[in-house]
Amino acid sequence: MKIYFISIVLLSFILRLQSQKLPLVLNSETYVFQENAEGFIIKEELLTHIQFLASDELEGRKTGEYGNLVARNYIVSYLESLSLNVTLQPFSFQRKKEKIEGINIQTVIKGTDFPDNYLVISAHYDHVGIGKAVENDSIYNGADDNASGIAALLVLAKYFQENKPKNSLIFIALDAEEMGLQGAKYFVENNKENKKIVLNINMDMISRNVDNELYICGSRFTKSLENYFKSIAEDAFPITAKLGHDGLDGKDSWVNQSDHYYFYTNNIPFLYFGVEDHPDYHKPSDEFKNIHPDFYYEVVKFIANTITDLDSKIK
Repeated sequence: MKIYFISIVLLSFILRLQSQKLPLVLNSETYVFQENAEGFIIKEELLTHIQFLASDELEGRKTGEYGNLVARNYIVSYLESLSLNVTLQPFSFQRKKEKIEGINIQTVIKGTDFPDNYLVISAHYDHVGIGKAVENDSIYNGADDNASGIAALLVLAKYFQENKPKNSLIFIALDAEEMGLQGAKYFVENNKENKKIVLNINMDMISRNVDNELYICGSRFTKSLENYFKSIAEDAFPITAKLGHDGLDGKDSWVNQSDHYYFYTNNIPFLYFGVEDHPDYHKPSDEFKNIHPDFYYEVVKFIANTITDLDSKIK
């Protein structure tokens, strides 16, 4: 009876979450193409970042291990090279009776018009490390998962440092996503300054898809965002941006599958950009050589344009 009761409570909680509506008011729900985003996202720089972060040298970037530290230092050094102030947010958690130490990396670009409104741009920099060998390869490089999101975060930080947003932007490289979204959980639950976070934009696996498709999960919980994305013409971009994987479209739900989940459970609107799983997911073959560079570049330009446009529309 106890297990049954817990199951009923858990099911009730999940259903309540899946049905909740998250408010975000836009002054226009029509998607607009911003001129700046095209010229400031440099493909070669983007690919340089992802290639290094997914290299064997980083040993799969597992939280608490050497490669994760190398990745952290790389991210910090790049952000500081942009004259951004970087803050490290250490946290710890228990996993299989072991205390694990993680570190989130964050920087803030203050908004010109609404500095007390914050959009959080997130991606996780950890992966699963070294594991069972497959075809004599034991390094799980995590090129798509999620060197792709972090490389995008870095070039987006550069873009918005040069093109100041109206609202403040927090760029955060989250740790320990692969161990239960621990970095995101800590960040959201320890907002000690009580920053008003109006939207989370999370990037996790955005660099490859054979059908040229990028999914956007989360818009169904916020009507203004759903209307906004539905206003995009089908042939507007070289990639196909699709809404879904949100629990109601017959596809597997991504609502709790990456760091945006803890924003969602704290009633913060979110958009999760990602691709569907591919044969190299969580395998050593998730390597730089297997990403789709042209697709990836177009995805990052699309995300840059979306953030720029939403920044201009959030009240």
